[in-house]
Amino acid sequence: MKVKRLFSVMLIVALMTGVLSCGQKNMNKDVSGVDPDTAPHITVALRSGVYSDAIKSCIVKFETNNQVICDVLELGEDELHSAILDDSENAEGQYDLCMVDGSWMAEMTGRDVLLNLSEEGYELDDDIIKATKAICYKDGNVYLAPYYGNVTVLLFNKKVIDQAGFSPEQITSLEDIKKICTAAKNKGNLGFMYRGDSPNNYVVDFLPILRSYGGWVVDENNNPTINTKEFKNALIFYMDLIDTGKAESRDSLIMAIANGAAAMAVGWPGWYTPTARSSSDYIAITGKVTNDSEEYNANVYGIWTVGIPKNSTKKDLAILLLKYLMDPEVQKGTIEYGGVPCRYSSLTDEEVIKENPPFKAVFKALENGVYRPVMEEWPDFYTILGNKMELIINGEKGIDEGLNEAQAELEEMLNRKE
Repeated sequence: MKVKRLFSVMLIVALMTGVLSCGQKNMNKDVSGVDPDTAPHITVALRSGVYSDAIKSCIVKFETNNQVICDVLELGEDELHSAILDDSENAEGQYDLCMVDGSWMAEMTGRDVLLNLSEEGYELDDDIIKATKAICYKDGNVYLAPYYGNVTVLLFNKKVIDQAGFSPEQITSLEDIKKICTAAKNKGNLGFMYRGDSPNNYVVDFLPILRSYGGWVVDENNNPTINTKEFKNALIFYMDLIDTGKAESRDSLIMAIANGAAAMAVGWPGWYTPTARSSSDYIAITGKVTNDSEEYNANVYGIWTVGIPKNSTKKDLAILLLKYLMDPEVQKGTIEYGGVPCRYSSLTDEEVIKENPPFKAVFKALENGVYRPVMEEWPDFYTILGNKMELIINGEKGIDEGLNEAQAELEEMLNRKE
């Protein structure tokens, strides 16, 4: 009797599994009107999170119109980077369209990973915010298209800055930021939060401060500029600023600001987009140390682009998909799913702004942003610099000693790779 009962249970489970499997298969067919068993497939490798959500929100219509199935792979940042590079070694690649971080451009083109889109008849249109297009070209040809407008912004708690005597419109310099964070600390809360969980995060969170001081990590020839007056002054200010708060992971940082436990941090639209009802909000970083000082472009791009691997076996379909994803109206439709187009038509649309007030800040930041250095060695560069910054910030090295060591090690690394 027990054996029969066990068999019956197993049979029911098997039947239910079969129904669910068929149901999922039929659901895919019903949604797009495409039969996955007979239609061609293309593989799309995306950065997981809201970035891939934006693309997935509009992909069914493309499948229907072109009778194709898009197999979507969602990967973390490091995993996606490695996967694209590793697959580029194969004669026939398994990826047909990929998301590419702007900071990977030099590495990707240097290793001949990406398809020349200009040669395939695709060019970037004038509706795309001009500065965001700079990274996408090599020798006058387009290799990438700016898809998701991720850029540094100043994330803050509305109530905390109000208690410090400021409105968002009055935060016009680094000194204003410091006053607010000091006031928060004096009330027993945390001031400025920062991410101290990786060399990359140490560097990237600091870059808007460095730009506000008129400094940068390299010169026009990509030579390191770490042991400079601008870098030192910016780091001294940054250390004073972060002394009002503490280091946290991204999610803990967002939560601390949302609940009013902390005042401010460098944030990104790809993390979190506030609404009019949110306790948090953000503005573009002005790029001024004081209200009377010179203003620099201080918002740093973390834009996710889309491109096609050169070894794709489905280039024609991939190009169709890229053109579809970059269509202005298609991109505007992704906003309700977390999309942030790098387009004037999206970020200046009155209805869009009404529903998404923070897009005013995003638009300003994207218009006045800068890309990280276009160099194949950037991952090695930020690792060396970030490790030295961590030692300085933790008091294990003096500022002059740490910056001089970083300069020397970066020069050695770059010379070694020539």
